[in-house]
Amino acid sequence: MSTVTAPDVTLSASAAKRINAILAKQDGAAFLRVSVEGGGCSGFSYKFDFADAANADDLVVERDGAHVLIDEMSLEFLHGAEIDFSTELIGAAFKIKNPNATAACGCGTSFSI
Repeated sequence: MSTVTAPDVTLSASAAKRINAILAKQDGAAFLRVSVEGGGCSGFSYKFDFADAANADDLVVERDGAHVLIDEMSLEFLHGAEIDFSTELIGAAFKIKNPNATAACGCGTSFSI
């Protein structure tokens, strides 16, 4: 496990605050895991899970006490991305601002490269 620094992947202040709030309510979970999987309406999709420990190949992104795990394969798709949390009139959600994505669908969790 190693800690990544910019420009790999960053967390916004609002994402860090929300991650800390969520993990405080999760029994045993210490990390939010973000990964990229094949599928979704645009070819790839983001997946969010909780983890109680990091795997040997995980990279850790940290801000304000919030820790996000990203596996090495997913990091290839996320270089330069920012994980944000936004609250809008239609709802609140984590959003990934990914400079590698050439297109995204309306749901915000699916993208193509």
